[in-house]
Amino acid sequence: MIYLDNSATTQPYKEVIDAFVKVSSTFFGNPSSLHGVGEKAEKLLQQARRQIAELLKVKEKELLFTSGGTEGNNMAIKGIAKQYQHRGNHLITTTIEHPSVIETMKQLEKEGFEVTYLPVDGDGRISLDDLQVAIKEETILVSVMHVNNEIGTIQPIKAIGTLLKEYPKVFFHVDAVQSVGKVPLELYEFGIDACTMSSHKFHGLKGSGILYLRQGVTLMPLLAGGNQESELRSGTENTGGIVAMAKALRMTNDYFNSSSKLSHLMNEIRIALSEIEDVIIHTPIKATAPHILNFSVKGFKSEVFVHALEENDIYISTTSACSSKHAQASSTLLAMGVKEEIALSAVRVSLSYHTTADEVEKFIHEVKHTIFQLRKVMKA
Repeated sequence: MIYLDNSATTQPYKEVIDAFVKVSSTFFGNPSSLHGVGEKAEKLLQQARRQIAELLKVKEKELLFTSGGTEGNNMAIKGIAKQYQHRGNHLITTTIEHPSVIETMKQLEKEGFEVTYLPVDGDGRISLDDLQVAIKEETILVSVMHVNNEIGTIQPIKAIGTLLKEYPKVFFHVDAVQSVGKVPLELYEFGIDACTMSSHKFHGLKGSGILYLRQGVTLMPLLAGGNQESELRSGTENTGGIVAMAKALRMTNDYFNSSSKLSHLMNEIRIALSEIEDVIIHTPIKATAPHILNFSVKGFKSEVFVHALEENDIYISTTSACSSKHAQASSTLLAMGVKEEIALSAVRVSLSYHTTADEVEKFIHEVKHTIFQLRKVMKA
């Protein structure tokens, strides 16, 4: 199997699974319990929090553990919006955010909040000028994805953070689900107030995530209950998943610090695809994450192409995993000005640090062969 859908989810490291099994079977106590079994679980939980804080270069008390990116985005956006609505009711985001951001904004609009959706250019980037023009007295939150999950475009997060320093009433939330371990992100330096991460995007397990919340920022909790996680996220902590997430983050960080492999392999794919007739590459060359490439093959529906490659045990995707089962054009590509007919043909390749040169070579070969075969069928 050649798995090239790592932006949807990654294969957990063996060490991560081993850690989860050990913690879940041996240290299964509730971290909130007063007895010794619970205390052991609580100790492991705090150890994992400390390790993650060190890796992210933040304070331990600035980390909340969640179930993943969707919950983290909902917590940050709804929590800040409702906690600080006495300051204003205006929110700003972009037209190409993940559904967990777009749909959250739509819910808040129904509750009386005003939302500005910033447009993007042909490379999928917002304009700082557009952002500055959009900010007004009632603005309380700007939410921008760091790395786009479909095309890999990197937004100018540091520049946005610098701009927002001129507006101390405005909070800055970043969805960093796709960037952890692939693109540098300095939470303090970039002026980020809230940041969302998800374990299964960096070889951890599904069901665990991180919400960084800068010291001094608070949220209106979405869940009422036992007041775990600094009284902001009630619910018994997933100790095994959190310990496994800390290990996954450390291991991914080691790969990130020692390898330029992703960029090299993706460049090989880009060069090969650019030489194929009727292939249109949507991912820009500059300021792009090294693990994502989005392209279209004229004349073929994306799902047809995906299933044709699957017959050769090669796995890629159409749009984001959250939207891939809906037969419609990518809203991200449409926002970039891509014609709907071309957008309906778009597919995404996403690598991991475990992707090999041999796998890339076979993928390129099968793409060429698949296009040839599908064209034969169409002409028949």
